[in-house]
Amino acid sequence: VLERMGLGHREKALPSQLSAGEQQRVGIARAIVGEPKLLVADEPTGNLDPTLAAEIMALFAELPSRGTSVLVVSHDLPLLRRMRKRVLILDHGRLVDDISPQDLAE
Repeated sequence: VLERMGLGHREKALPSQLSAGEQQRVGIARAIVGEPKLLVADEPTGNLDPTLAAEIMALFAELPSRGTSVLVVSHDLPLLRRMRKRVLILDHGRLVDDISPQDLAE
């Protein structure tokens, strides 16, 4: 999993030796290695450059075929549009909108 995250070369590094983006990718790797039924990812690409962010989102897109549902929490509307998935809009913890992938693209 570390290889998939682009961190194979950092396997022996201590947390203090990792950048914020590397620490974030380690957290994602730890979350998926156990093959959970549900993965909740809160702003998973916040500390990543656009290329790494796209790779992480591509990985998340593969997880349902392996039996893991993915819930991504994000304020990044362009990211959500690229995912082409159902979007739930919350305001102070209350559901205020449920947008289909087709409607989100418009």
